Amino acid sequence: MPPSLPKLAVHPLTPDRWPDLVELFGPRGACAGCWCMWWRLTRAAFEAGKGRDHRRALERYVRAGNVPGLIAYQSGEPVGWVAVEPREAYSRLDRSRTLARVDDQPVWSITCFYVARRHRGEGLTRALVEAAARHAGAKGARLLEAYPVELSKRTGDALVYHGAASTFRALGFEEAARRSPARPIVRKALPRAGAVRGRGSAGSRAGGASSRGR
Repeated sequence: MPPSLPKLAVHPLTPDRWPDLVELFGPRGACAGCWCMWWRLTRAAFEAGKGRDHRRALERYVRAGNVPGLIAYQSGEPVGWVAVEPREAYSRLDRSRTLARVDDQPVWSITCFYVARRHRGEGLTRALVEAAARHAGAKGARLLEAYPVELSKRTGDALVYHGAASTFRALGFEEAARRSPARPIVRKALPRAGAVRGRGSAGSRAGGASSRGR
């Protein structure tokens, strides 16, 4: 049972919060110079842009008014990240035989998590999924989709950046397709936007009382 998450707040990544993402991701851009660009590019373009180019590309995307995901703060410190947008933002998904579209329904997609090393194992991924669902629902999404890993043994953190399937099942996601034994596609129906706004947006508190991060 993960510990409770006091003073956790989750907010959309906006231009004023860009320095917080830089602080969280560190010099490696979360992992191997990715800067959360893997799902947006072809393999060749991704390999060519690792590091500084990906950082600049994501920053331009954010400063243009796009929101590629949410940042979690604990006591004002950036501690976690979840990438969530309409599936169309992630062109690589449609080039994957394993993760290709299930049907023609419009969906939002959770593609990536990053949690600061010293905060792993505290239940942050679950809180980020819940915040992503609120955020997507508030933007009018009716279906939220994810592409987690089915864990059968202890796996390195770098290999489960999609999240664990068990986390999504515990939060009410249901399997929509499975084209690979370890990679289900899971979905959850979201309440209408008005109902979500009535409970608070992605920037609301998670796991207890919270002040605004940064």
